[in-house]
Amino acid sequence: MNKDKLYDDMLDALTASFGCHEGFRVSHAKGIVALGTFVAAPGAAAITRAPHFQATPIPLQLRFSNFSGVPTTPDGDSMANPRGLALRFQLEDGTSHDIVAHSHDGFPAGSPEEFLGFLQAIAASVAPQPDAERLNRFLEQHPRAKAYLEAPKPAPKSYLSEHYFGLNAFRFINAAGEVRHGRYRIDPLAPAPHLTDAEALAMPPNFLSAELAQRLDAGAGLMRLMLQLAAPGDVLDDCSQVWPRSGPEARQEIMLGTIRVEALAADTAAQPALQRSLGFSPGGAIDGIEASDDPLIPLRRELYARAMQRRQRAAA
Repeated sequence: MNKDKLYDDMLDALTASFGCHEGFRVSHAKGIVALGTFVAAPGAAAITRAPHFQATPIPLQLRFSNFSGVPTTPDGDSMANPRGLALRFQLEDGTSHDIVAHSHDGFPAGSPEEFLGFLQAIAASVAPQPDAERLNRFLEQHPRAKAYLEAPKPAPKSYLSEHYFGLNAFRFINAAGEVRHGRYRIDPLAPAPHLTDAEALAMPPNFLSAELAQRLDAGAGLMRLMLQLAAPGDVLDDCSQVWPRSGPEARQEIMLGTIRVEALAADTAAQPALQRSLGFSPGGAIDGIEASDDPLIPLRRELYARAMQRRQRAAA
């Protein structure tokens, strides 16, 4: 398929699913931007020579978000799940490096074509004349997509109490040229039980951003950046295949560093303009960290860039 058409069809399917909301992201439309600092763990340099995993503290931009492409979706609504967390490491030489994660371990598709089919089937199921059978047929033929949709995705009590998964595998190279593959995960230092569905629906519509603001007024929130390392034979090019995190088959994990979430990046009135101007890349490469052969890495990188261009044109 022509790549331009592929990207346009994906963005059109997301817009059809959530409606057109000019100036907002086609998904994860509702969010809040914060500032913080990253401090690498002592063992991180053994994994990668990337500059932000050495000893120097690195400034961070963070965006916490809800899944829905509707900016007014209440935080307790089921369409707000999974949650998103994007990190931008602001490096000393003026460049940056991003990590994009969401609060479900796994992805509904492992190839661009499968992902397009999933998005179009979802869009068809909520069209003015819904075609639920199209989605049912797709899910029966794609069990990982079905498992993704059916998996529980409860609402967190706080953006800072949630776990976030980086999905794609990356190649990490240290100063000696040694290579390991792994997937990012961001863990809370203060985890909390998720809300029940009834509790989530009873919460105020913007309770997560309000809780974050209140929490940061009292002091920094802390999270850990982890790396789940691939074992020999693990599939590196399909982010719909989850690597075990528990039991005898659990993969080795290392701590890459500590994330300090210190303050909101702007007040409530200035947040919308800031978020329109801020775009993250889920597949950016830097010396010491390279993309694996996962075809969804370049696809997501280009899709995010084109989605940003669309929303900026709409807001102009």
